[in-house]
Amino acid sequence: MPTSGEEHSLPAAHALHIAELVERRGVAQDRLLAELGLSAEALAEPGARLPIATCVRLVERARALTGERALGIHLGMQMRASAHGYLGFAAMSAATVREALELAMRFSPTRTTAIELRLQVDGGAAALVIDERADFGPARDFVLAALVVGIWQIGNALTGQALTGTADFAFPALDYFAPFQRFARMRFSQPANRLVFDASMLDLPLVLSDRVATRLAREQCERELGALRPEAQLAAQVRALLADGDRGFRSLEEVAARMHVSPRTLKRRLALQGVAFSTLLEEEQRDRALLLLRSPELSLDEIADRLGYSDVANFTRAFRRWTGTTPAAYRRSAAER
Repeated sequence: MPTSGEEHSLPAAHALHIAELVERRGVAQDRLLAELGLSAEALAEPGARLPIATCVRLVERARALTGERALGIHLGMQMRASAHGYLGFAAMSAATVREALELAMRFSPTRTTAIELRLQVDGGAAALVIDERADFGPARDFVLAALVVGIWQIGNALTGQALTGTADFAFPALDYFAPFQRFARMRFSQPANRLVFDASMLDLPLVLSDRVATRLAREQCERELGALRPEAQLAAQVRALLADGDRGFRSLEEVAARMHVSPRTLKRRLALQGVAFSTLLEEEQRDRALLLLRSPELSLDEIADRLGYSDVANFTRAFRRWTGTTPAAYRRSAAER
């Protein structure tokens, strides 16, 4: 569940990228920034950050000044890995797509805690799930479009290939996305924000792979991650312990034991971050279910069992709560698209 965003922030460099994008559309940067008490010089300072509320106001003003609703997509199309600091350098010098994504997931809190990235792989399908941990309000479509398109553009650049797949958005379809459907397959009103692709793409080599550079950038990312409050990494730590192989998922008590804390303490620490253990568990179950339902050879009974449900009826009730539809109906609609 997204929070108000008061405790979250974004690197100020992204605001500078928006200002540069707006300037190319004939609007001076000062005109965009001054009303918000910002300047290009301040945004360019290393380590500068902006509260989510300020970022939302910036997006609204940028759209109003340019009259362009699709600014988020345009921002994503020009995104480069280097825009993400040491994390970007670590990812771009990784050996494979899989390693780059693993680095992005581990170190994304050094960039922001407003968004969480998770990789789901089952059989021949993979999905990079984008969880919203902050309420982006009227800028939600801008932020998610910029992130999804940006990740895809970076993937194309780093592999030297035109990657294929599907972009799922949790918000309803918006008219301004229509012209971009010729570049990428997009689906709206989906259960989660995801990039869905063939799992074989995870093993694609990166054209700028450099083991020494990766190690150096990773060491810096580790230092930045270590400087964060432990709570900033808590949800990711819990997620890493949830999956229990073919036996489904671990309980609160089992995860707490592995973290050497009591279940009550773990629940309290998660609550301070605005998230519940049950939410993290259901997100993992939901996302695995969405992937498993893409495999026609798996029966609903087998999928329910893999998710830790005693029978299909219990799985169906949970899936309807997550998505508003049944597993069978979702499987049919996914096959038709």
